Amino acid sequence: MKEANLQQIEQAVRMILEAIGEDPNREGLIDTPKRVAKMYEEMFAGLDKDPKEYFETIFHEDHEEIVLVKDIPFYSMCEHHLVPFFGHAHVAYMPKDGRVVGLSKLARAVEVVSKRPQLQERITKTIVDAIMEKLNPHGAIVILEAEHMCMTMRGIKKPGSKTVTIAARGVFESDFEQRQEVLQLIKQKL
Repeated sequence: MKEANLQQIEQAVRMILEAIGEDPNREGLIDTPKRVAKMYEEMFAGLDKDPKEYFETIFHEDHEEIVLVKDIPFYSMCEHHLVPFFGHAHVAYMPKDGRVVGLSKLARAVEVVSKRPQLQERITKTIVDAIMEKLNPHGAIVILEAEHMCMTMRGIKKPGSKTVTIAARGVFESDFEQRQEVLQLIKQKL
């Protein structure tokens, strides 16, 4: 994030503090605008990144069965309220023609897509579509489970409720047994 953008965020935070009746020059709040600007810089670091870049390096392996990385922790910011939502992502694909990618790249894609103002549904779809486009597998499926602070801290106020989104392509969209196998692996404690 550019220095000018950070300064704009700092100014906006000062204005918000004043608008809610706080004194931005009070001892505990003096550095808050800078801290918030730095926090936003980190939390929105995915704005200028494309998750497909993580699928550029392909390895060839004689493997055309399910590859699953589950329980990938993630957090994002709800674009409607700018409050966090967080949970776990499960990412699976079935390689075709031996085209596999490093396992950490699946987690990196989750991270970069979630580090921007987001909707959970969009994160799920963006990741699965990037995998399909770059790896051309038999299929891919992405499942996100998250708790949304906009439902916990405000509004309906239902802490602990989880939202689950699924985006499936290829065999995981058309073959019920393949889809069920992935869902069972996710539930299973190995």
